[in-house]
Amino acid sequence: QINGLTPGVEYAYQYVIDGSLKVADYNAEKILDPYNDQYIPSTTYPNLKTYPTGSTSGIVSVLQTAKPAYNWKTNNFVRPNKSNLIIYELLIRDFAKKQNFNELRDSLNYLKKLGINTIELMPVTEFEGNNSWGYNTNFNFALDKFYGTEMAFKEFIDSAHAKGIAVVMDIVMNHVFNSSPLAQMYWDGTNSIPATNNPWLNAAATHPFNVGNDLNHESPATKQLVSRVVKHWLTKYRIDGFRWDLSKGFTQKNNPTNVGAWGAYDATRIAIWKTIYDTMQRVSSNSYCILEHFADNNEEQELANYGMLLWGNANYNFNQSTMGYAADASLNNAFSNGRSWTKQNLVTYMESHDEERLMFKNINYGNASGTYNVRDTATALKRNEMAAAFWALVPGPKSMWQFGELGYTYSINTCTDLTVSNNCRLSDKPLRWDYYNNSNRKGLYDAYAKFLKLRNNPSYTNDFISNKYTLNTTGLFKSVQINGDSIKLVVVGNFDVTPQTSSVTFPADGIWYSVFTNKYQSVLNGAASITLQPGEYFVYANKNISTQVITDILDLSMPALDMKTNFYPNPMTNTGTLEYSLPESGVLSIHAYNMDGTDLGI
Repeated sequence: QINGLTPGVEYAYQYVIDGSLKVADYNAEKILDPYNDQYIPSTTYPNLKTYPTGSTSGIVSVLQTAKPAYNWKTNNFVRPNKSNLIIYELLIRDFAKKQNFNELRDSLNYLKKLGINTIELMPVTEFEGNNSWGYNTNFNFALDKFYGTEMAFKEFIDSAHAKGIAVVMDIVMNHVFNSSPLAQMYWDGTNSIPATNNPWLNAAATHPFNVGNDLNHESPATKQLVSRVVKHWLTKYRIDGFRWDLSKGFTQKNNPTNVGAWGAYDATRIAIWKTIYDTMQRVSSNSYCILEHFADNNEEQELANYGMLLWGNANYNFNQSTMGYAADASLNNAFSNGRSWTKQNLVTYMESHDEERLMFKNINYGNASGTYNVRDTATALKRNEMAAAFWALVPGPKSMWQFGELGYTYSINTCTDLTVSNNCRLSDKPLRWDYYNNSNRKGLYDAYAKFLKLRNNPSYTNDFISNKYTLNTTGLFKSVQINGDSIKLVVVGNFDVTPQTSSVTFPADGIWYSVFTNKYQSVLNGAASITLQPGEYFVYANKNISTQVITDILDLSMPALDMKTNFYPNPMTNTGTLEYSLPESGVLSIHAYNMDGTDLGI
């Protein structure tokens, strides 16, 4: 117990263990770093407490009683249905020019207009250094000061909720790095590994692809830690959920080098995740638990059925398609139905922080035929638009990576000097907000917005969380049939670099309207033969969903008359022209109907 503290004053402190080891408090919600704090701009973190130079060394904790409270303004936020999440994943460092929460808050209108309903932040808990993706975590309860203050973070979340946007944290609890007190307090200095009596950490990782020091999720101490961390962020900051980094690593089955064995069905890992999920729901009902899992399909399906969401990496397959190559172009495995899941809990993404950018590969490696060349920027953008139609309109949750809506052209491995090297994956990337002023790139943004506006229509929400769809996406001529109760859609596109014709199945006969162009398709016997130019696509609906469309079906009172007519454009919206000639004089009655049979009174 510490007495005599002045309320509201920040105190720096450490623990001394065994008379020699000085460590910060692993429960601290704020720390001071003697090596990195000096580079945090005062505009991002005003009045940051000065490090106690000369009094100690290493990271110190900060304690403040009577901390000012944040006055939450949005208290009625309703989280979007988890099976209808449209997630925008971003790294604040490479998204906001000032690299802080305040500027990110200023971007909310841009994201709202795009049509997303969830923002996923790459790790913002305290990590080593300042310039980082954030997966080198060291303090689980502290916000990294490089992005701003606690108040600024809460204001960002509050503002997002006011616009109907949920906020998800990418959280790192598979491992901690060496500067974490969890490692330092029980450390084998001789071998530079966690000590065998460490209550949280394994001396050696039990799975491949581990970084830092592996957490033992069967340990009571780790279970308690995870439970407290979950409660901290869900309640204090009103976070809407977590994307769990390297969730497949939450296992004590010892497969340190065998990737195949690591991904096999693991009942103990499933039990760990069900416990974490249950904890989240007790603390904050309907909070999102999103796993970066990539394990056996039966395991992922069981977790999905329990209520969890799982990352669905479709980057390679979508990119093969946008580049115009048939090998591995199938998208069937990108969606829940393609994996025989009954719950639409697979979060499909074409790009993420871990994957190469579609436009980079289009421009550098795209296919060509005659004058049609995928490497042309305008062509490459249109092909990404076609891919976005399939990504967005197939039911189920979705995730996209920052600036994918503008066709970000730089490689994931771009260096600060704009060369490309595998050593530069974590380097700062060029900030290209100017893309928005380019008509072709703005066209891609607008297409994303149109697709997402369609699926965000409250009248059709249930159709976009259902499993009433069929995939025909194995080749380069692709189609998807959404057989919803409120709306039926067919998305068809030619990812080849030459014209292609194919018979496309439709859920019903009749006239189908192209949602985004002034065209229609007649369907008989459940199918239609459709010819598409390379890169051409259509989204057909079983009814007009923008404005009323007048057709040239005429109700003639004297059908035996040889009446010559010409009606254009067909179908039409708002205005059109009907030319007719009669073989004799008489009274003529003309009625115009929409395709639902309603007399438009014209």
